[in-house]
Amino acid sequence: MRLILTAALAFVASAPATAATLHQFSDLALSPNGDRIAAVESDAEPNAPRLPAERIVMRNAKTAAVLATVDQCAGCHYFDPTFLPGGRLLGIVKDGSKTRLIVVSPAGQVTTLSQFDGIAQKPLLSPDGRSVSVLATFGARKEAGATQPGVRQVGEIGEQNDEQRIAVVPLAGGELRAVSPADRYVYEYDWLPDGTGFVATSAHGNGDNNWWVATLDRIDLARGAVSEIAAPATQLNFPRVSPDGRTIAFIGGLMSDFGSVGGDVYTVPVTGGTPTDITPGYHGTFTSLVWDGHGLTASALVGDKMAIVPVVPGRGPGAPLWSAPVTIKGGDARFVRASDGRTYAAIVEDFEHPAAIYAGPLASFGPITHDNDKWQSLVKAQSVSWKNEGFNVQGWLLAPATAPTSRKAPMVVTVHGGPSAATTPGFVWEGTRADLASEGYYQFLPNPRGSYGQGEAFTRANMRDFGGGDLRDILAGVDAVERAAPIDDSRLGLTGGSYGGFMSMWANTQTNRFKAIVAGAGLSNWISYYGTNGIDEWMIPFIGKSVYDDPAPYWAMSAIRTIKQAHTPTFIYVGERDIEVPPTQSTEYWHALKAMNVPTSLVIYPDEGHHVRQPEHVLDIRRRTVEWFNRYLGSPGTNAAH
Repeated sequence: MRLILTAALAFVASAPATAATLHQFSDLALSPNGDRIAAVESDAEPNAPRLPAERIVMRNAKTAAVLATVDQCAGCHYFDPTFLPGGRLLGIVKDGSKTRLIVVSPAGQVTTLSQFDGIAQKPLLSPDGRSVSVLATFGARKEAGATQPGVRQVGEIGEQNDEQRIAVVPLAGGELRAVSPADRYVYEYDWLPDGTGFVATSAHGNGDNNWWVATLDRIDLARGAVSEIAAPATQLNFPRVSPDGRTIAFIGGLMSDFGSVGGDVYTVPVTGGTPTDITPGYHGTFTSLVWDGHGLTASALVGDKMAIVPVVPGRGPGAPLWSAPVTIKGGDARFVRASDGRTYAAIVEDFEHPAAIYAGPLASFGPITHDNDKWQSLVKAQSVSWKNEGFNVQGWLLAPATAPTSRKAPMVVTVHGGPSAATTPGFVWEGTRADLASEGYYQFLPNPRGSYGQGEAFTRANMRDFGGGDLRDILAGVDAVERAAPIDDSRLGLTGGSYGGFMSMWANTQTNRFKAIVAGAGLSNWISYYGTNGIDEWMIPFIGKSVYDDPAPYWAMSAIRTIKQAHTPTFIYVGERDIEVPPTQSTEYWHALKAMNVPTSLVIYPDEGHHVRQPEHVLDIRRRTVEWFNRYLGSPGTNAAH
């Protein structure tokens, strides 16, 4: 990969940033009294050939002064710092196959609470303060989550599954004790306030595949017994128990991936029953929940803004306490709140401004860190709204910071994955967006029907209609953008990954409007896809029945069915060990384009999963993507395609 890497680095070295590194934040925590903040931090070099070194940093929550740094070993990964009473900090350190739970004193001294072979996440202090719980996978064969590289499919298939279980350890230290049974995969959990057990979302069997049919359960601490509380018809995230222990709130909705959270807020008694939607008809999408002594509060995507919204059971959502056209991230939820109920913190960024930690009362919420202030923007971002077929649709237009004024420019349309997701603002400093901006391309990032941000009815509007109304929304959005910016309609490109990869493959057979396409981890044949992917449960909520019971809609939206209508040159890439969308889908599409004499190229990246993560592979995709668009659209500095 040496020659490829060198070429990529040379190609993208024109970013007009004045800072040497971008300071990155994740997994934010706020102390109960609001005086300290902790996060996993790193310093990323643009286009670096390796991932940046991580550390846990504890800061003063008002001045951001560094109080302590935890840097245990080269190559260690850190997760989920969580404050304990007395200013201590709990954290997870992963070094190879070993995982350690550590406790950090206010002065920065580190002691090991427990160590085991496997992976862990989501530590919580028990209500009595005497033990710590985590989600642990003992002897894990892969990282948790379907987007991670899958275990190689050799030997007898389907006989072994990783088991993510609730486990506890005394705060004084010792061995982790598994609580939940071995035949259930636990996705999320919360302590019951009386300390007798947990509320969790869980499912039998393969954890990657069965989240879509997970139930809301109660798990006994002493015996590990599981009793079902509810089996919602929706997917569910963020189970949170009320402080009085009587009610559970969760986010329920049509979701296409674990971790891509969106829907309405539901409540159900801890004793069980039918969940009640307490936010019906809300014109936005709830994305995370916090429930403490100061009430139930949610993050939400409302149009082009992220908001922090109070939700009162029995009355529904109130007016946003804070909102802005940004992306916010926190720890487990998208924001964290101190025990005073007034002090909040979050990691905040947008397309033109890099991430900073914001903290304080929401009335004066603002940045306390300034590590990234010297970074300059590569783009000028504009929210664009349009109407199509009775829907209000929103997207983002990114103009290059040095956009040409004397002629029209080419534009690349990027379709997000999902489909239940949305493109929200993220600082453009490296990656394909930065490369295209540096070259002078406009970029359009639509959120068509099926996306989050406009309410649950909008998210459900593409059920059994993949590539139908959503594609028409995108094309109508291109028309709207062309009325607002100097775009050359004869030089349009299209790209996307996962669901966006499907849309890229599909659009090639439906319209000739795009002159170059890049499809990442796309689906070309929903019939063959159903039987070869590792997450077939996800399609039932969207299609209604399996391919064996109702093959017609699966075949109707397969690009292979209409492949003779494809004429647009297409570059395709995928990970070798992708279990969400196996590489066979890309191979099938590439083979068909070759048979149709359509210019095409396919690259399968070794040992990668659904998200390509290794820096040398990411750099190679970026280089090939921009070269593909330049070849068939003509670089923005020219007047026509080659």
